[in-house]
Amino acid sequence: MLRIPSDIVEEMIAHARADFPRECCGILAGKDDRISRIYQMTNTDKSRVSYLMDPKEQIKVFKEIRTLGIELKAIYHSHPNHPAYPSTTDVELAYYPEAVYIIISINNSMETKIRGFRILDEEITEAELSFPPHHA
Repeated sequence: MLRIPSDIVEEMIAHARADFPRECCGILAGKDDRISRIYQMTNTDKSRVSYLMDPKEQIKVFKEIRTLGIELKAIYHSHPNHPAYPSTTDVELAYYPEAVYIIISINNSMETKIRGFRILDEEITEAELSFPPHHA
């Protein structure tokens, strides 16, 4: 189970709403099963149906994660007006087998649903997510 503090969940949702109707994307890092950092990334695709992280931003974030002694735990992105389930493109671009892929479904009413998945060798399995209060 991946534990994502409620303040980080709120930041992911705010990011999805800010970029709507385009997809947003970002990285979550932490230790063991606990997320401690969120990195909002730029979607260079600027698309409603795909995302591509800015490579320079990605390198900078990976360096910071290493420096802090934490690890990449999850990659999140939004699905504007689509279900919170990996698309064919999401599966093809799942380059980090250690990461949970978090999808935030968001609709025109700004309602959201968050689900997490592991994607390994094109096989999708749901990952359990927990949203404890910030100080839990």
